[in-house]
Amino acid sequence: MLARLRSVPFAAQVLLALVAGIALGLVARDLGPVADGSPNWLTSTLQTVGQTFVTLLKVLVPPLVVTAVIVSIANLRQVSNAARLAGQTLLWFAITALVAVSIGIGLGLLTQPGRNSSVDAAAQAPPETTGSWWDFLTGLVPGNVLGLQGSVGDDGSIGLSFNVLQLIVLSVAVGVAVLKVGEPAEPFLGLVRSALAVVQKLLWWVILLAPIGTVGLIGNAVATYGWDSLGSLGVFAGSVYAGLALVLFVVYPVLLRLHGLSPLRWFAGAWPAIQLAFVSRSSIGTLPVTERVTEQSLGVPRSYASFAVPLGATTKMDGCAAIYPALAAIFVAQFFGVDLSLTDYLLIALVSVVGSAATAGVTGAVVMLTLTLSTLGLPLAGVGLLLAIDPILDMGRTAVNVAGQALVPTIVAKREGILDLERFSTGRASGPVADPTGVDADLRQPATA
Repeated sequence: MLARLRSVPFAAQVLLALVAGIALGLVARDLGPVADGSPNWLTSTLQTVGQTFVTLLKVLVPPLVVTAVIVSIANLRQVSNAARLAGQTLLWFAITALVAVSIGIGLGLLTQPGRNSSVDAAAQAPPETTGSWWDFLTGLVPGNVLGLQGSVGDDGSIGLSFNVLQLIVLSVAVGVAVLKVGEPAEPFLGLVRSALAVVQKLLWWVILLAPIGTVGLIGNAVATYGWDSLGSLGVFAGSVYAGLALVLFVVYPVLLRLHGLSPLRWFAGAWPAIQLAFVSRSSIGTLPVTERVTEQSLGVPRSYASFAVPLGATTKMDGCAAIYPALAAIFVAQFFGVDLSLTDYLLIALVSVVGSAATAGVTGAVVMLTLTLSTLGLPLAGVGLLLAIDPILDMGRTAVNVAGQALVPTIVAKREGILDLERFSTGRASGPVADPTGVDADLRQPATA
């Protein structure tokens, strides 16, 4: 039985899990809450399974980012165009974000979501967190060597989280120091390389659990939110998903074609990360898978991918930081009867291109939206109007975010002549077995009794 399961392609496993999750979510929704109003046993189970999977991924993100970036920086001694690669990466981040926000603005003007929605004005409420341009500067300065941040919950408990941007800054600094120290740093570099290999092995084991995690994540989303709340905001939701679809299935393929790359082959390689992003709603949680498929299935050199993908996970968000805030800002302006000028639309484009970096330390669509609204002088209370369907929209937004994080390194690698075209075309590095997850062969082969 286990051997047969391992023979099923990873993408097919996740797709089947997606269907199973929807079915279980519908069953859980029909069961309804228990007597005291808390979720029923099936909803709670789905929520626990999904959260556990995302937690396992997030646990491995800090050591993966730190070790991979240090090793990649140390490997730059063998790369003559490292500065050019970094510049090209940031340039293409900006180009694709500008295209995405233009689509968002165009759809907002076409569909008039703020004038074609029946959302109750009583739903407006100021958000708990807001974004500011200072978040970028403060996010660059690590508060401690681990990049940890503390937060106090409503019940008084203290939770810890990591700041990926700070981890990247720390890792780049250590990597540069390794380069400068030279020979005496070789033992330390050897230890980091070994740690990276161990973390990657752990990661592949977690990736094998992706289908199970998908059942829990999508099942909980259906059971908790359903589609009932879409009615009053149907035009807005439809516009957001139309914009996301245009970017993912039109803009990205056109860019790939312009660079002589097959869109179908790219989607085949990147799809596992896109699928996981859709169900998990977490770019950071998907980061290990995104980096793996970018290297193993798309042919981007590890020394470059281990820098570009983590950077993209914090600053490259075509869904959350381009399409969505553009449409949402237009929605809020129309809802409150505020006419936007050409200057306002240019400001939306500017914030979308550079604003994701300004909120990198506290990533999130709500934070990015508040930054856009405050820049335009629109009421922040308008954020509350959209929160009812935010989880439903977040699935599509995150999928496009992750797709862009895999796309830009692929394009830049092709432009710089360092893309492994054979690996891109075949989806494999070597050997007879190809798997888009990049899981080591010893984990994919059926056990022999």
